[in-house]
Order: sequence, then structure tokens, then C-alpha cells
Amino acid sequence: MTLRLYNTLSRQVETFESLQAGKVSLYTCGPTVYNYAHIGNFRTFLFEDLLRRWLEASGYDVFHVMNLTDVDDRTIAAAAEKGVKLSEHVEPFAQAFFEDRDYLRILPAHAYPRATEYIPAMIRLIEGLLEKGVAYKGEDGSVYFSIARFPAYGRLSRLDTRELKTGASQRVSSDEYSKEDVRDFALWKAAQPADEKVGAVWDAPFGRGRPGWHIECSAMALDLLGKKWGTDVLDIHAGGVDLIFPHHEDEIAQSCAYTGRDQFARFWLHGEFLKVDGTKMSKRYGNVLTPRDLQEDRVPAEALRLLMFGTHYRKMLDWSDDALVAAREGSRRLGEFQNRLEESVSESNPPRTTEAGERLTVNVAEALNDDLNAPRAVAAMFAFMKEANAAMDAGEDPGPLTVSAWKKAEGVLGVTTPYQGTRIRGHAPTIVASWHEAPPTHPNEELQKAWAMHWALRRKDAKSKREYGEADRIRGFLRQAGWEVRDAKDGSVEVVRTAVPKA
Repeated sequence: MTLRLYNTLSRQVETFESLQAGKVSLYTCGPTVYNYAHIGNFRTFLFEDLLRRWLEASGYDVFHVMNLTDVDDRTIAAAAEKGVKLSEHVEPFAQAFFEDRDYLRILPAHAYPRATEYIPAMIRLIEGLLEKGVAYKGEDGSVYFSIARFPAYGRLSRLDTRELKTGASQRVSSDEYSKEDVRDFALWKAAQPADEKVGAVWDAPFGRGRPGWHIECSAMALDLLGKKWGTDVLDIHAGGVDLIFPHHEDEIAQSCAYTGRDQFARFWLHGEFLKVDGTKMSKRYGNVLTPRDLQEDRVPAEALRLLMFGTHYRKMLDWSDDALVAAREGSRRLGEFQNRLEESVSESNPPRTTEAGERLTVNVAEALNDDLNAPRAVAAMFAFMKEANAAMDAGEDPGPLTVSAWKKAEGVLGVTTPYQGTRIRGHAPTIVASWHEAPPTHPNEELQKAWAMHWALRRKDAKSKREYGEADRIRGFLRQAGWEVRDAKDGSVEVVRTAVPKA
């Protein structure tokens, strides 16, 4: 099976091959640390985490770089508004990003370069572009990239070349702008009073100032990639769809003009937006959610990953409370199954569960090799859970190969909430008629367990008498009270605490 990925550059799904056999350089645009990153940002970071995990599970040695943008228009404006130095403003948000990353079980990148740490590399790159004649110094003291002198400009975003020609004689100094404002973009911005006030200025041969947003990623990627593997072309560059233009388009222009290569990255991957109840997430609408909001609500990270991976990364995801509730329940069920799987493992590898594990491995691989089709991979995990549960109910314990197949799939997707329940097993003692069907109101846990075990045994007795309606009724009120009941293959009864009792 071969990995195939949708390349934004070609607008096609292509077979992935790395430049160096067995090695993959992966650059992902990280957060701009002027504020907390929201779940829309983390949808992108999670799809990139899935890509990274699957590349490594497929045997690649991955070098992953994710930058932190700690100097740009937004960080400077935020620091100025607060009346503090730039570094003082951004540091808490950088640390918050790392905390959110760890909460969501996202693998740490191998390098987290900060823009302010790579100013010398940016200056060298700009000097090189000036020498090549594709950059020039404007009358305002800033340095601009001339898109008219780079004929390949626009190939990533597929902009109309006629539109580019009409705008080529104009300039834009803002970091972000619309397609209608295509102009020469700033590589280096002449120092302004606000920049000086927050300490966001550096001396350079072409004037005192600070870098434009787009030059930062090119300088950091080229510097780190050159030091790591001695090359100046990335295997994969990934980010959100909002970065295709102008950010990634400008990265390609300045990087290729500097290196002389016809590529800055061979594959460009972009994740789609996230909406909240059908509406774009925005402060304007008051619907901005952050991972720390979800953590405060005790949402398991695995449930959030399950929700995100339920929609393909190139399709719009609509977030809703109902979707989150369903994801939490699905992730909990996977956790309960995983616990049962690990508790039931035997030394042998019986055929039914072994074959199910082999199918799981194949199905997950086929799904993820098909442009990271996470929804299909998740569906394969649920199908396996159903099949393995049926086999265990019939008395076949899974073997090491089956458990290994599950762990490999879960290791890539990370959608299983660790089991938090209580298990009690026992053989039928004397049936006591004095227990009420309503669970004990006393909080004593031993009393709660005794009540659940009593009714589980009453259910078992009803089944032995073929009173299946009564057995189902008992199962129903046990479940309502937060207990799941199972009949173990050795004849014992098992009750599992799955939730706190419902009011």
C-alpha cells in the first residue's frame, strides 16, 4: 500500500515519495502567539499530527518543524495595547500553546523556531533577494518583493495572472490581505514608533526595522532543513486553507527566488475551516472556543480527536454540542472496549479475533494511505470493536497479535478515552429479594456495588429461565444507574461502572 496525498499545488491526489529514501521533512505553520489558539487552529494542528503519526507508523524518519510567529502586525498591536514589551506579551501565549498541545495528545515537533530568534537568517535571505534583483527598497524605507520579476507567482493559489500584472506596480505592507489586493509584498518593514515602543526592531544593512510575516517561515525552514539534512526543498509543507494566499504563495516566491529551485516544498497540504453550529468562528459572533475551554469542561482529549477525525481534513467541519456529546460517548465506548481487550488477552492467537485484528490493520492502512481518510480509519476501529466483542462474548479471548493491531491503530489516531470505570465480578450467591430496583441513595460505593451485582445476578437468573423481557428490563435500569452488565465466559457475572447515576 502506497501513501497518496492531495497536493494543493497540482490540485490532484499524488503518490507520495520523499526526496531522501526513508526520510520526510515536514514543516507546519504554527500559531501566532498574540492570543490563545482556538479549536479551528487546532483542527489544523490535529490533522498535521495525524499525518506525522502515520508517516512514522509507516516507517519514515520524520523531521518536523513548527514555527511560532512571535513578531508580526498582530503581536505588535497586542503588546502595544497592553503597554508591554513584545517578548513579555507573547511568552504566556507560547506556553499556553504547548499546554494545549499536550492536552490534545499532539506529538511535539522536533523544532519550534521563533521568528525573533532567526532575524539574522532573515536578513541574509533578504540581502540575497536584493542582490538577485527580485527585491527592492521602497521610498518608505521598507524592502519589497517584486512579483513581476518572479513569473511563477500565483501557481499555488491559482490567481489570474492578468490580475497580478495590474497590481504588480503597487505595494502592500500589511501582513494579511485579500486576493483583490495582490501587490508587491513587504520582506522588511521600516521601523515605526509602535515597533520601537514594544522592542520589535532590529538593525539591518537595508535599514532599521523588522521582518514581514512571510519571510519568517522561509528563513526558518531553509536554515533548519539545511542544517539537518543539507537540502533546501521540503517534502511536505502543511497548514490551513487560509494560508494558501498570501502566506504560502509568498513563501514559495521568496524561497525559490533565493535558492534558484523550482520548488520550496514538493507537497502542499491544507486543512479546511471549522464552523460552530454552521457559523464561522469569530469573536464577532461570540463563538470562539479554545482547548482550555474544553479542558475546563473536562472534555477528554480523545473525544475531541474523535470529533475532529470524524470529518475528512479537506472538508468543512461543523462543530456542535450534539457532535461533541456523540464523540464523548463514542470515545468512552472505545475506552471500555480497550480495557476489556487488554484484560482478556490470552497467550495464544485464536483465529476469529486474530483475523479481525488483521482486517483492522489493513483497513486503517488503506484509509490513511488514501489522503489521510480518518473517518474511514475510525469506522474500522468501531467495526473491529463490534467484531471482537462478539468473539469475546462467545468465549474467544484475543491473542497478542490482536491487541497489537488495536494498539497500532489507536497509537496513530488517539481517539480512545482511557477507561475510568469499576469492574466487579462474582458468581451467583443467594438471591436477596429485599433490594429495591432504585439504586441506593447512600453514597457508600460498596453499597452501590452490592446493589449492582445483586441485580446483575437477578438478570442472569431471568435469562436462565428464558425470561428475556425481564432480563432486558433489568439491564435497562442498571444502565440508567450507570452500570453495564455482562456475562463472563466462566459463568460469572460482571458489572462495569460506566457513569455516575443519572438524576
